[in-house]
Amino acid sequence: MRDILPPESARWRRFVDVFADVAERAGYGQIITPLLEDLGVFSRIGDATDVVTKEMYDFVDKGGRHIALRPEMTASVCRAFAEHRPTVPWKVFYSGSNFRYEKPQRGRYRQFDQVGIEVLGADDPLLDVEVIALGWEFYRRLGLQQVTLLVNSLGEPDDRSRYVEALLEHFTAAGDRLSEQSRATLERNPLRVLDSKRDQDEELITGAPRIGDFHSDEAADHFAAVLDGLRMLEIPFTIEPKLVRGLDYYRRTIFEFQGSTLDSAQNALGGGGRYDGLVEALGGPPTSGIGFALGVERTLLACDDEGVFGADPVELDAFVVDVTGGMQAVAITAELRAAGLAADRGYENRSMKAQMKLANRSGARFAVIVGDDELAAGTVVLKPMRGTGEQVAVPRSEISTHLAVHPDQN
Repeated sequence: MRDILPPESARWRRFVDVFADVAERAGYGQIITPLLEDLGVFSRIGDATDVVTKEMYDFVDKGGRHIALRPEMTASVCRAFAEHRPTVPWKVFYSGSNFRYEKPQRGRYRQFDQVGIEVLGADDPLLDVEVIALGWEFYRRLGLQQVTLLVNSLGEPDDRSRYVEALLEHFTAAGDRLSEQSRATLERNPLRVLDSKRDQDEELITGAPRIGDFHSDEAADHFAAVLDGLRMLEIPFTIEPKLVRGLDYYRRTIFEFQGSTLDSAQNALGGGGRYDGLVEALGGPPTSGIGFALGVERTLLACDDEGVFGADPVELDAFVVDVTGGMQAVAITAELRAAGLAADRGYENRSMKAQMKLANRSGARFAVIVGDDELAAGTVVLKPMRGTGEQVAVPRSEISTHLAVHPDQN
């Protein structure tokens, strides 16, 4: 885990603001779910997943309840839907922290933040297109160009079951040619073997059965409609038969966004897909759903690599330098802030020289200087801190007006 300090913290806030704007323009409202849930909420995402078996932070609280820090948000959103029964289709977006006890790596911490959307109560393949398109638009809004979209379909539950049986037979027949780690994964979830990046497994994975060969006609038609919709919106994609996603609740459309500038082992920026059964397992009616989650840390690493969406310093309009005791700085900064201007000041009654150093360091457009002469005359000195403009004396009552009509002091 880690601390996020300024100005990076401001970039995180802008990141969420951009995502919220993209989602709200498409009719999504924000949902805020608890960090803590009953353990059963998350155990339903799949007993064969590492998230449930190895990575959840769970404990018994003082009331004897077995609870967990949320490792992902889809289950919490589905629990909220089952509890509150909103009108469908229910379109929501979220942002916030999740927690997993996993090996830290570049762009992934045990506390990690995500933004995402979920839509519950509609089984239209063109909704899949909308959801994917919103993720794609968000990356474009950040300025990212080197993002790849991978898509696949897991078919219907029966299709997936037949496919899992075929994978189990394929990889079991390989015996010791399959890596020891993948043999352990095979016992829990054969689909996850396809995620292995080990050289020893590469040939076996390449030769493994493909999920497309097991699709029912209904699943194949659904996937074809999704692909046609992406083509119509001119969103480039690659069909990746090995893409399976990490949680058991997925069916039909699944997708992943990858950052081309990141190391191949940690290049997933986010992804999601369509799911059924999760709302029902949490006490609600049978309800289809689709959504995605995008990692904040990984995405910002990709932004750094491409030189976009940087961390901007705080932009101050004025820094007040008061050598009359400090009360004038208190009053002037309050007046400027009330007028909608960004203002800061020095403290501890420092010397003029020391306060001017702070003004320079602050990056403010102007220094507002108050000395004994200015106090007696009811004026201040406005000194431009950028460019070659000359300092001027203005009446105390006109500070805000002067700063407002000189918005760009370069």
